Order: sequence, then structure tokens, then C-alpha cells
Amino acid sequence: MYRCLIKDFETRPSVTHLLEHPFIKQAHGKDTLLRQQLSVLIREQQDVGSRTKTRHERINTRKTLIIESCPDDDLVNLELLDEETIIAHLQKRYQDLQIYTYVGDILIALNPFQNLSIYSPQFSKLYHGMKRSTNPPHIFATADAAYQSMVTLCKDQCIIISGESGAGKTESAHLIVQHLTFLGKANNRTLREKILQVNPLVEAFGNACTAINDNSSRFGKYLEMKFTPTGAVMGAKISEYLLEKSRVIKQATGEKNFHIFYYIYAGLYHQDNLRKYKLPNKTAPRYIDCVNGKVMQDIISSKLYKEQFDAIQDCFRIIGFTEEEVNSVYRILAAILNTGNIEFASASSQHQSDKSEVPNSEALDNAAALLSIGSEELQEALTSHCVVTRGETIIRTNTVDKATVVRDAMSKALYGRLFSWIVNRINALLQPDTNICAAESGMNVGILDIFGFENFKKNSFEQLCINIANEQIQFYFNQHIFALEQIEYQSEGVDVSLVEYEDNRPILDMFLQKPMGLLSLLDEESRFPQATDQTLVDKFQDNLRNKYFWIPKRVELCFGIQHYAGQVLYNVSGFLEKNRDTLPADIVVVLRTSENRLLQQLFSSPLTKTGNLATSRARVTAASRSLPPQLNSGRNKSPKYLLKVDTMEMMRHPEETTNMRRQTVASYFRYSLMDLLSKMVVGTPHFVRCIKPNDDRQALRFNKERVMVQLRYTGILETVNIRRQGYSHRILIQEFVNRYYYLAFRAHQMPEGSKENAIIILQKAKLDYWVVGNTKVFLKYYHVEQLNLMLREVIARVVLMQAYTKGWLGARRYRREREKRRNGAVVIQSAWRGHVARQNLKLIKREREQAAVQIQSVYRGYRVRKDYKQSRQWTGQPSSKRSSTNHSPDEKVVSVSADSGIGSSDASVPKTDKQSDSRERAPLSKQGPTLKLHQHRSPRRRGQQPKLLNSPEDSLYYNHLNRSLDYQGSKRKPRKLGQIKLLDGEDEYYQLLSTIEAVPEEDVLTGTSPNPTSTPPTISSR
Repeated sequence: MYRCLIKDFETRPSVTHLLEHPFIKQAHGKDTLLRQQLSVLIREQQDVGSRTKTRHERINTRKTLIIESCPDDDLVNLELLDEETIIAHLQKRYQDLQIYTYVGDILIALNPFQNLSIYSPQFSKLYHGMKRSTNPPHIFATADAAYQSMVTLCKDQCIIISGESGAGKTESAHLIVQHLTFLGKANNRTLREKILQVNPLVEAFGNACTAINDNSSRFGKYLEMKFTPTGAVMGAKISEYLLEKSRVIKQATGEKNFHIFYYIYAGLYHQDNLRKYKLPNKTAPRYIDCVNGKVMQDIISSKLYKEQFDAIQDCFRIIGFTEEEVNSVYRILAAILNTGNIEFASASSQHQSDKSEVPNSEALDNAAALLSIGSEELQEALTSHCVVTRGETIIRTNTVDKATVVRDAMSKALYGRLFSWIVNRINALLQPDTNICAAESGMNVGILDIFGFENFKKNSFEQLCINIANEQIQFYFNQHIFALEQIEYQSEGVDVSLVEYEDNRPILDMFLQKPMGLLSLLDEESRFPQATDQTLVDKFQDNLRNKYFWIPKRVELCFGIQHYAGQVLYNVSGFLEKNRDTLPADIVVVLRTSENRLLQQLFSSPLTKTGNLATSRARVTAASRSLPPQLNSGRNKSPKYLLKVDTMEMMRHPEETTNMRRQTVASYFRYSLMDLLSKMVVGTPHFVRCIKPNDDRQALRFNKERVMVQLRYTGILETVNIRRQGYSHRILIQEFVNRYYYLAFRAHQMPEGSKENAIIILQKAKLDYWVVGNTKVFLKYYHVEQLNLMLREVIARVVLMQAYTKGWLGARRYRREREKRRNGAVVIQSAWRGHVARQNLKLIKREREQAAVQIQSVYRGYRVRKDYKQSRQWTGQPSSKRSSTNHSPDEKVVSVSADSGIGSSDASVPKTDKQSDSRERAPLSKQGPTLKLHQHRSPRRRGQQPKLLNSPEDSLYYNHLNRSLDYQGSKRKPRKLGQIKLLDGEDEYYQLLSTIEAVPEEDVLTGTSPNPTSTPPTISSR
């Protein structure tokens, strides 16, 4: 019986075979009993929640799909509200693998540190368009709420995911994109696949392994999914902020470089392509080599890296990158790894003692070959730099330390611009099709996945920027949840008790305000060439005097910040150099001369205010200008090298060396925060708070103290209070009435936007705990969802009525059109049948005429042969039997051919003129029986058709007669051919014909007589 469960249709048994099975035969007539037993069995399995395994498949009970919600799903419903109760409640749910919990409309997600089977397509269907309280809390429910709000309210939405590093923000973003792609199913399946491949590809280049997270985001990502007004996904756009480029050249202890370097190294190793990209196969490059030196062993033995490399290749292919572009990306990555292996040594000369050189040029040549530039030009750019002073260019050599800094700056610039180009290329390949929907009419759902709050043993400039960004996100949360809501309570006259919360605005002011903020002081100190890390600390201590900043005692080059999430101690070493992020113009010019088109584009396009590569290709005006002639002096090299240097120097310009003002990383960071906030403010926010249950990344381990700290600094307790007491949705009265008047008024009515109408709508909807202010309607967090569901039901009924009406109209229109087409078909058929009948009639006539001609031809041939035989018989008789009587000149002989007509024969008889003929008739009749000729022409009756002349003799006669008539000029014209009657012997034109030999008298007398007893008459001529 288990064979019927086989999914392969070819091997699955047919119904007839199943009916013949003994089990089915035994069940015949026992339908009621079997139904009862089956229902009992299903109920038992649902209670147990077990899985029944079969030989081929697994039969899942409905336990995994039937999920019931309970009041404990929302912390707002708790009777006793304090920290201990919330912690105990979250711990109990976490032990039951209920990792999601609501705080009103805010979702709390605890990282389970294991894979759960609650993200399948069945769960996506389960949370599609359902009421929030119908199912347990889920990340899909938050995504569905944002999607339904976008479609219903026609407004952009924003999902903000926040939490510490390792709390599960990246995975939550993946799940939200997965569910939004499911909800916005478009006809283009390829587009959905492309969108799903965006996050894995970008994270391979932007994520890395840290001390507390194996897949930590080292950049800020804001993904905008674009939808049509009907809710179909039509494109996507990704924005990246503040990539941690310093990780390319150096990683802290226990951390790794970006994932892509290990993926590409393992993939090329297993494909035996390391030599193609000039990578060593025994020792790992310096940029990815760790302290223990086990990188190559991990690359060779680990299957994860190779599988991830194959997945990245599939991502490139599915999204739409060409093979040439992917190959260029791999070459640049390999060039970065080879650049890290370039080493410098000091070289003293007669005039200079701090000059650097490259003792081993293997890595230099490999990097130059992969970048498609000259190795000598690259070495010159690394070991020297140009300085323009007073119109003169001075070439100065770099020390070993300076050359190392330039090398690392080049590597960081290569990787940072390559990452920006990949993001821009993805946006170009996923941009909406204007033929489907205009960009202005589309709507967006933004997903923010930013690096989490970090507090390591040693925190540097990167951690400072990350934590400032998290401060900004926390401030946005506080403003939206607490500040703005309570300000509107006071302005609208709503009596609600105010909730106290921790406002972090003073901390943000300390960081971002001008000119005395921390970032402004850092930029100011970075402009001084002689500034040091100690001078920076002193400047901070002199100007930042508040409770959130302090200098620890007996710790050099450090300062502390009291963040919203706790105290963090920062090490100032390298702050100034990282903030400057200087890339010498010599390196830029050399890279612009590359034969690689991608590399040319990377360093020809300008950078935006956020530090990213501009999308449109910029005009390289500075590179197209030539320098003064004095730039060509100062380099003493071979003539061949001078030619290359001249070409390079033609690309230089003073504005790209010392005179050009460069942006600092702090300024890029400031603009990035502004750009990010401008995108978040546009949409309606939905918050997801990710909580890290323990620091050991162990499954089902709940650390109360660790969770308590996160709940405190995220303000969960205050959030529960304000969601219980306050009104999270505040809608203008006019907008509220226009949106929901269907619930209380008829569709054709347009009520005014007054308080009375708003109250009528709320009462009809049977809602409670609502307040109508002066200009706005204040609703609980669950009211809007209930109103939207009721409105959706009403609209569904309207749509159903419209569907029936349109169906009826369409059917009537179809019947009319069908009748027209049927009548038209009848007309066409009638015309065609008439045409076919006429063609058939013509064919039949043609066939009959051909048959008649053939019959006539055969019959005439027969008559001609017969007459010919008779004439031969006549000519073969003896001369004695022939008549020797001579005819008188006045006597005429009329000879009529036997072929002159069908069915008639002509006789040759002598005739005189008309009078003599009349005189001879009587004696002949009196003398005895009259002569009956063998062939005699019967007279034509009146109305009878004339005899047809179709024989050759008749034609000859007619032609001769015509020529004679034309010669005499007679006006008498005979009838047409075929209608000429035989002329009488007395006709005056008959005499003009040529003499035709008369039939001998003997032949006439010997002819067969109709009366055989009569004697042949005697004809006498006078």
C-alpha cells in the first residue's frame, strides 16, 4: 500500500491496481467504521506530535502546521510587569524553542544558535495576511505586517533590526527578505531568485569572523525592496555604509579577514587555478595568514570554503554578472593578496639614507601583472611620491614605514572601491523595469541590517564608529516610541501618564555636534601633520567635559565612553591614520593606466559624500590634462622607463596630489548617518530587537544576567509600559475617515472628516480603549490591524460583487461578439461556397465541352473513313458503266459533300436554270417513280438552328466565299462561321466558286433506293 505514496508518477500504481488490492477489498462497505478509526488515530498523533516514518517518505502530522497562539505571546498582557517576570517569561519560552515574543507591535528575537524548522514555505503561507494574534510570534508576522501596511496604506515601510553583534540580525534580515519575496510574487521568477542571492553575495564581501561572531557584518546595509501598487516585487536596491576596510590589511587576535578571501583561495586551490592568479599553494598570503599558521590547512581540508565558493559563483551567475566581470573581480582580489606580500627594505645612497626599495620583486611583479600595469611604475609609486610647491614638482622617496603605509592604503582602496562597484552593479541589475511600473508610483520596504554594538578587550576607531551608529539607531527608537508619542499626547489633550525613559541625545550631541564634538575634534587634529595620538587624547580631555566621557587613570592613550549599552574603553592608537585614510595620488594615476577596464572604472569614478563609489562614471578632467614640462625632470632612469614615466606623468595633475582637500573617514561617517536616517524617516518603522542569550554561542543556554543587561539598555521594560498605556498609532481625523468610512457608511457616500464621523466608524467597528483628540485619532497598537482586517473583508466583498458584475457584462459582451462572429462566418461561408460552386460549374462545362469535341472528332473520323472507302469504290468501277453523256453548258452540277453535316448525305444531280427545272418536274413525276438520291439535304425548318460547318471542307468553302465577296465589294455579308446556310444552285455567287467535279451519273443511278422494286429513272439532258 505504501507504493501509492511514491512521488514518481511513472512508478506510482494506478487506481485500478489499488482497487484490486486485498486491503481495499476488505474495506469495502466499512466506510463509517474506517472514518471513525482514522479520526481517532489522527487525534492521537496530533496530541503526541510524532512523525510516522515510511519506507519512502515521511508523513508529517498537522502538529507542525497547526500552531495556536496564547496570551503569553505578548508581554503587554502580563499581569505583573517587572524585570524578573519578563526574564522568567522569556526564559520559559526560550526553553520551549519559542524564540519570538511580542512587545505590542515590537518583536523580540532570541538567537537559538541552532537551525529551526519554522521557516519553510508552509509557514510563509501560514502567516500570509493573517491577524497578528492568530498565530504565535514570528519574524514572518513582522514582515507580513509591513507588507500589508504598504499595500493597504500605500506608504513606504521600514524594518529596523538592532541588537548586539552575534544576536542574529543578519539571519533575521535573510528571513524577512525571504518572506517579502514570497508575498510579492511576480511573474518574473528570475527576479525573485536574484533578490534572494543579494544578501549571500554582499555578505561574502562584507562579513568576517570576529571574536564573538563567526559571521559578523562589518558594514551597514540598507536593502530596499521595490513593489508595484498591487504588491508585486519589481526590483531591489542596496545601500552600504562604512565598510571596515582596515580589516583587509590587519586583523585582531582570533579574528579573520573578509570571507571572500578564504572562499576564493579554497575554490581556486581545488580547481588548480592558483597559478593562473599567481597565488602560492604552500604558504598563505600575509593578509589572510593568522598567528598559528593553519590557514592553508583549513583551506585544504575544509569543505565549507569550497562549497561557499561554488555558492558565490552561482550568485554571480544568477544575479547577472558576466564572466569577464567575475574574472576581473577575482584578479583584483588576487592582486590584493599579492600586494600584501610586497616587502620593503631600506636602501642608502650617496645623497639619501631613508630610501626604500623592493628586494624581492616576485610579489610586486605578480600584483602588477594581475592589475595589468607596469611593475616599474608600481614600484616607483610605492617607494616615492610627488610634492608640488610653488609650481614645481619635487619627487621625494618614501621610507620603509611610509612605503608600507602606501602599500596598505592601496590594498584598502582596491577592496573598498571593488565592494562599492559590486553593490552598484547589483543595483543596476535589479533596478525596476519602467515598462512594468513607473518609479514614482512604486513603494518600498526597507530592511536595515547594521553592525551591532561591540565591546572588545581592545576597541579601536572601527568600534567607535560602529557604536556611534548604534547610538543613532537607539535614539531613533526612543524618539519614535517615547518622545514623539508623548509630545502628541500633550498637544492633543490626551490624558495619559508619561513614561520615563533613558534618552541618549546628550551622548549623540557629544559625538556629532560642531565644532566641539568628538568627531569634529578628530577631524581637526587629523589636519595637522605633526599631530600624534597623545595630542588627540589631550584635545579630547580639554574639550569633552561631561559625564559620558572620562580618561582612565594609569592607562595611556585611552578614553572611555558611557554608551547606552554600557561603558566602553577605546584605544587611541592609530586613530589619526585611520581617520585620514590617505591614498597617494601617485597610486591613483598608476592604477588609471591599467589595461583592465574594471580597474580603470574603479579609480576614474569619484567618491560620494558617504565614501562610496559614484554610480555614474565621472569625467576624469584632471587625468586628461598635461603637466608643466618641469615634471619630466628629476627621474634618472633608463630611456625605456622614461617613456613609461612620461605617459604616467601626463595623467598627473597638482589637484590630485597635495592641493586637493580630502574627506576623512569621520566626515564620510557623518554623511552616512544622515543618509541612513533620511531613508528611515520616510517609511513607517517596524522594530525587531535581537537578543543574545549567551556569549558562548551555545543552544538552549539562557544567561539571565546577560539578557537582563540587553533588556535594560534597549528599554524593553519602558517599551512594555508605553505600549500598555499609550497609543502607538496616531492618525489625522480627516485621513482616518477617508481610509475607513467603508466600515460605517455606504460606498457612494463621502462623509466629512469630522470627529462625529470618526466616532461613528470606531463604534461600528466595536473597538475599545481609543481616544479622539483635537486633530487626531489615538489607537492602540492592535487597533490598526483590526481595522485593516475589517476593511480588507469589506473590500473583498466589493471586489466579489464587481467580479460578478464584470463577469456578467463580459459574458453578455462575449455573446454579442460571438453572434457577430457567427454571422460574419456565415457570410464568409456563403460567399466561399458560391465561389466553389461556380468554379465547379466551370469545370463541369469544360469537361463536357472536351468530351463533346472528343466524340465529334471520333465520329467525324469515322464518317470520313467511311466516305473515303465509298469514294474508292466508285473510282474503282469500269469505264463502260460510267455515263458518257456530255452535259450542256447551261447545265449545272451541284455536288454536296458528305461531310457538310452530321447525319445527312449529299447527292450530285444535274440541274438547269429555274424555269427548266420547273418544267421537268411534272414529266418526271408522270413518267414513273421519282429519283430518290442517296444523300439529300432536308430543308431547314423555320426557327431551326442553321447547320454548323465544322469540317475542313466547310471552312475552305467559307474562306473562299469571303475572299470572293471582298473582291467584288458586295455589301452582302454571310453569317458567321458555324451559322452559314448552304446556298442554292441559283445563287449568283455560287457560280464564282471553282468548278467541283459532279458525281457521275452512274454512281447516282446505282445508289441504293429506298424502294428496291422501283426501276431507276432515266435523266435526259437537253
